[in-house]
Amino acid sequence: MEQADTKKIKILFLFVVVLIGFIIFLGTLFYWATIDRRLPKLEHSEVNYALRGNIISSDGFKIATSQKLYKAIVDTRNVDPQKFDLFVKLYSLYSGDDPKAVAATLNANSGTTVLSYKIDSKSAKYLQELSRKLYKLGVFKSFEDPKTGVAFLHGLSVIESGEYRLYPSGDSVTPIVGYVKKIEQKNITKSTGVKGIERFYEDKLSSVQDSLIIGSRDISNAIILDGNSISSRRFDGYDVHLTLSLKMQKMIESVLDKYQKNLDAKEIIAGVMNSETGEFITLASSNRFNPDTIDKKDYGALNISAIEYIYEPGSVMKPITFSLLFKANKINPYDMYNIYGGSYKLGTKVIKDEHRGDKLSVEDIIVYSSNIGTAQAAQKLDAIEFYQGLKDFGFSVRSGVDLPFENPGIIPALNRFNSPIYKATVGYGYGMNATFMQIIKAYNAFNNNGRLLTPSIVKKLVSSTGQELFPEKNPEVQVIPVAVAKRIQKILIKVVQQGTGSGTKMSGLEIGGKTGTAHIAEDGEYVRIYNGSFFGFVNDKKNKYTVGVLVREAKKRQAYFAAQSAVPVFKEIIEKLVDNGYLTPSSDIQNTSQEIKQ
Repeated sequence: MEQADTKKIKILFLFVVVLIGFIIFLGTLFYWATIDRRLPKLEHSEVNYALRGNIISSDGFKIATSQKLYKAIVDTRNVDPQKFDLFVKLYSLYSGDDPKAVAATLNANSGTTVLSYKIDSKSAKYLQELSRKLYKLGVFKSFEDPKTGVAFLHGLSVIESGEYRLYPSGDSVTPIVGYVKKIEQKNITKSTGVKGIERFYEDKLSSVQDSLIIGSRDISNAIILDGNSISSRRFDGYDVHLTLSLKMQKMIESVLDKYQKNLDAKEIIAGVMNSETGEFITLASSNRFNPDTIDKKDYGALNISAIEYIYEPGSVMKPITFSLLFKANKINPYDMYNIYGGSYKLGTKVIKDEHRGDKLSVEDIIVYSSNIGTAQAAQKLDAIEFYQGLKDFGFSVRSGVDLPFENPGIIPALNRFNSPIYKATVGYGYGMNATFMQIIKAYNAFNNNGRLLTPSIVKKLVSSTGQELFPEKNPEVQVIPVAVAKRIQKILIKVVQQGTGSGTKMSGLEIGGKTGTAHIAEDGEYVRIYNGSFFGFVNDKKNKYTVGVLVREAKKRQAYFAAQSAVPVFKEIIEKLVDNGYLTPSSDIQNTSQEIKQ
């Protein structure tokens, strides 16, 4: 019995030993199967990341573009110590980096090390070529991992780290073009729009599809392209083609900069719109910033004042009020109004005029900008006619221009138009708020046979394959009859020939417009701060343009009046349009203007 038990114990011990050995064997297999042994892969893949689309001016200049950024990576353990200095010198020569900084980075790190994150495409190409040369020169040597006992050879790698948004035109076309912020997607730096065109067309500008190449690799980690390799095509974001001319934009910006300094103004805004299409040739501001280097001092210029800043427009509203009166057949151009020597009491409110005469015709109320005449005529509109008429012209409604964060402005509620005082004050541009964009859109109807157009900044979008998309446009609206538009147009020409806009006269062109000098309210009271504006049109025999100028808070003594601030800017813009072939003066048009004057 004892002998049998001893035999069983030996068999059991042998079984346990074999079992433990088998478990150790399985554990070793699992370890070697799962550990990162850094074996060289026979297959290699490369991703070619798609880029954000460009923003391009109508004259073919890139306003915004993206370039690829690369990072250079090296495993310090693979650099032959005997050829360390050679590597540092060659890398620095090709990359432009400081040799001392490169050497310090390599000495301070062991293993995979990033030498640079911001390498442009041109430098990346040179460094990739350098990598192949370094392999041939034996700068890199195999290194055996003490943990795994496996040798590997990883030299210099140059891979994409993301994209960088560039604005070659500096601060030009800002704030319209907008700016971007950086975001991280799958360890790649991308850009997303924050303001302006960059934001409004974010879904089209953003990249569509990255390309992927998979294939066998050679000794320098380059993919061998053959029949067995796999690739997918890269699709960049759409290019956005603007209606704005960079050449004209820069010229107008220069004009605005000059007058902002001379007038000591907070900001000057100007726009030139094709009256028959609604497309802007230029939409400029004196307050701009460089999207490449936005600083704290630029914060005030980041907003697009043309669509975000609301203000009481003042007398530029008078032609709109009278067009509603003409449309409703409540007046005719030759009706006479008593202006009481320049002072008129309406209820508890005293209305003042600069013009001190006794009587003015409807035409001359506009020509000489009479608040008293406008206040009396506005009473003929009932509440619904006035309220709905302003909404039809686009007030308290977004203009639809292809820019983000547009302010709709404010007009009084319908019931407020039952008040004679509200009718009067809104009639000459107070008691309401509008944007520059709303006013230039409304004035465009006078130069476009009474049809209201949606303003636009973008002409088309073009994909990387050449497919063209055109922004959807709202249908034209006949806001006033053709005859009414022609009547107001003639009166606005008379304003330039005889009235407050005489500083814009130019021989051989049909020019009309209206000045507006509006008090600014602070804490519920009007102070001696003004906005001066001039909105109108300029036509030759073939071309028709609507032009607007807003001078915000000019501080130079007496320069706050629109005739001394906005009118000279308007005149110089017309001169630039003539100089650059947008307008051609003609003696025939001069004769037409003279007939209107008479």
